[in-house]
Amino acid sequence: MGEVIRGTYDRKGDYYLIFHEEWKILRLENGMTAKLLSVIVVMTALVFGILLFSSNILSLNHSILVMAQTDDFIGASSPFSLSNMVEQGSPYLGDLSAPITIIDFSDFQCHLCARHVKNTEPIINETYIQTGKVALVFKHLPNRGFDSMGAHLAAQCTNVQGKFWQFYKLLYENQETIDSGWVKEDNLKKFASQIPGLEMKQFNTCIDAQTYKEFIDNDVKLANSQGFFDTPSFIVVDSIDGSKPDIIRGAQPFPAFQSIIEKKLDELKK
Repeated sequence: MGEVIRGTYDRKGDYYLIFHEEWKILRLENGMTAKLLSVIVVMTALVFGILLFSSNILSLNHSILVMAQTDDFIGASSPFSLSNMVEQGSPYLGDLSAPITIIDFSDFQCHLCARHVKNTEPIINETYIQTGKVALVFKHLPNRGFDSMGAHLAAQCTNVQGKFWQFYKLLYENQETIDSGWVKEDNLKKFASQIPGLEMKQFNTCIDAQTYKEFIDNDVKLANSQGFFDTPSFIVVDSIDGSKPDIIRGAQPFPAFQSIIEKKLDELKK
């Protein structure tokens, strides 16, 4: 019959449908008019209801997915809770009761990491770590060169003797061009020998056996699971359960860390 282009009433109150293709007029009596309009209203409401229901289901599914991802990283067993990271052997600096934790994923051959350590970290240390407000946890992400893994194995070997941060500082202070030989095993042992109180026989055995290879591999997997492939990368979390993560990528200036830390401290006061 063709496409309906409009409808209209005549003077008697009867309703007409006007069709486009053949310009034919279909007359509807008053009773039929009421029925037709009722059907149109019902169908419109039904379609709208289906669309709204579908939208709610999609939103619900999305919320469940987000909650499931969040729940995996909240609680005492969270990979980002301070107690869990320390218990597993990650090097840390600061008070274990600090309410906020900065997790640093870095590579000892990374030049931007060295810049962060020299320029920004000392201010964070003085302002927040030494005052008991923030703890710093180091996570291994050796991906800048072939020699990086050896440097991280050596660093973790110093951690078991409580000398990680001294070795950490030595490596960044003596950093040279990537894979230029500066972190070959002989040089790593020379750096270690400069640390007072470090038992060299234990250190040498540890590094020769690559004792912490699996530990470091797990750090890399954790970093990659968070989308971290560049260094340095940071996550700032609530210490107790590793919740409310804020991510900082790259060697950012102190105010980038300050704004996030202050926001979190204010939230904890409420």
